[in-house]
Amino acid sequence: MNVSPDLVKIQILEKEYMVACPDNERDELRASVDHLNVKMQEIRNHGKVIGTDRMAVMAALNISHELIQTKGREPQHSPVISARIRALQDKIDAALEQSRQLVL
Repeated sequence: MNVSPDLVKIQILEKEYMVACPDNERDELRASVDHLNVKMQEIRNHGKVIGTDRMAVMAALNISHELIQTKGREPQHSPVISARIRALQDKIDAALEQSRQLVL
């Protein structure tokens, strides 16, 4: 659901976030959200990590590990793809930080 031209409502572990995202990057954002949701649900289902912040950190570590493994097997990403990945990571970090501030 879109609220404004630049904001997209996303949901991670049943919690909603508003994320600024250009129209041409929304598909990638939604794919990133889906991937992050899967990773965080896997961590939650194992029951060894308590708290959304800790689950997010563990998911980020797992995703980073996957990325490093992929870099070893495939050619380097182009600078454009690397910039997009960084931008998506920044958006996720900002959404998590905003959520943390709302909880406080």
